[in-house]
Amino acid sequence: MKNLTQSPAWLALQAHYDDIKDIHMKELFAEDEQRFDKFSIHANEVMLDYSKNRINQQTMPLLFDLARQSNLSKWRDELFSGVAINATEGRSVLHSALRNRSNQPVMVDGQDVMPKVRVVLDQMRQFSELVRSGKWRGYNGHRIKSIVNIGIGGSDLGPHVVCDALKPFAQHDLDAYFVSNVDASDILETLKKVDPETTLFIIASKTFTTQETMLNAFSARKWFLDQVGDEKAIAKHFVAVTTNIELATEFGINKANTFAFWDWVGGRYSLWSAIGLSIAVYLGMDHFEELLEGAEEMDQHFREAPLEENIPVVMALLGVWYDDFFAAKTHAIIPYSQYLARLPAFLQQLDMESNGKTIDRNGQRVDYSTGPVIWGQAGTNGQHAFFQLIHQGTQLIPADFLISALSHQPLSTHQRVLFSNCLAQTKALMLGKTHAEVLDEMKQQGFDDESIEKISPHKVFEGNKPTNTIIFEQLTPKSLGSILAMYEQKVFVQGVIWNINSYDQWGVEYGKVLAGKILEDLNVPGDVDGHDSSTNGLINYRKKIYFNDSNESTLD
Repeated sequence: MKNLTQSPAWLALQAHYDDIKDIHMKELFAEDEQRFDKFSIHANEVMLDYSKNRINQQTMPLLFDLARQSNLSKWRDELFSGVAINATEGRSVLHSALRNRSNQPVMVDGQDVMPKVRVVLDQMRQFSELVRSGKWRGYNGHRIKSIVNIGIGGSDLGPHVVCDALKPFAQHDLDAYFVSNVDASDILETLKKVDPETTLFIIASKTFTTQETMLNAFSARKWFLDQVGDEKAIAKHFVAVTTNIELATEFGINKANTFAFWDWVGGRYSLWSAIGLSIAVYLGMDHFEELLEGAEEMDQHFREAPLEENIPVVMALLGVWYDDFFAAKTHAIIPYSQYLARLPAFLQQLDMESNGKTIDRNGQRVDYSTGPVIWGQAGTNGQHAFFQLIHQGTQLIPADFLISALSHQPLSTHQRVLFSNCLAQTKALMLGKTHAEVLDEMKQQGFDDESIEKISPHKVFEGNKPTNTIIFEQLTPKSLGSILAMYEQKVFVQGVIWNINSYDQWGVEYGKVLAGKILEDLNVPGDVDGHDSSTNGLINYRKKIYFNDSNESTLD
């Protein structure tokens, strides 16, 4: 493939960018009263309004040409058909099979994976219904009241965002907690809230060797045994999501309560698998399957809709437009929903761990950006925290605004105020406010000439700040499934265009290796000199404090 930045589609976009870069969006709206109709898409539970972007009628066709030049249709077919598109690890990428509700065969290495998927779904249903009904009892006969999911990365972020987002669907007498950080504060503060007699721990680790997860798991195990005293009781209070049945059994977990998933399920895409066991228990298996159905509907839309009417494709191309042509280095995720407060954190991993690469599929260093920093916060809180920078700062920060038309809460006035704030922000970011408008406003407010001259420059807003608005009728398992799958496929499309492998994460693995070596040095007295001077100095500084005044937790 010709170098991306020298390809015909890229060069055409570069020339177009030079033509359009100084055009203000309010001019584009003034010129075309049908702009919203032309630049909005509705698919199942989700509506995307992308009219408040720095694009005109020529922009999108040029971006679609870029997608076609990248053989997006071929890559999309290979993604869903089980081809090992994760070339550096030799793996298929088939999280879509986990939500394949049609049960059409999905082949990996000549074998249909759907029978195995159905077996695990049935196992999840049986187990979750036992816990939720109270038929599953703890070691002393009490029903389960608390679930503690212990995992990290996708084994935490995925289930956590779903359980938080769908609290209105949760069983009222169950609480769900999530422990991921190896910092002892995370596990200890959680254990203060639960009772060993009524708590179920879900250990989520594919290999059952993930350092952070297993350290937290063994700390929870010790806490449990310190209070219960009977190792046989572990089988009533610990279950595992793993492929390593042997280690789970050694831990004390009953083999029947070990839930499998497969190497074609990437960690950050694993909430649809048995990693979602905490979702099934907390929300119920029916709601978990509705989540899968919503995701499958978005998958079908992504597979079947023309590029011009395809939500993940349009969102991906707009991201490339800003990242690579406007040099926007960050992208904000602003869910106007307290239930979706953890969505930015989930999307940070999904996007940045997938496309944070400098080497393309051909082993060559890229000469273009492959993804922005993803960040954000729930609205309206963000308005009073960082919106000032988006409105009047020196950086261009595209943003996604997500909101539901209807709330689950009875205080309807709150939702109207929330909705009005969401739309007001996207309008203000698009329009801005000119100096002439500021002068007129201040004169009407009675400011004197001296104050106007002094203050007016500070009240000018350039506007022309791009946003997507994503609206769904109500936050339900189905609509949430569609939204999460929408972002997954958006990330895939961008990886195809940038010619990178979105499904490995060697940077993460490298850090784990180094951490193991440093841990060995931290465990013994005496200075070390086997690292760089900074790392040596930091290790030795910590060891002087620790070995002089040990204050490690008694769980160590």
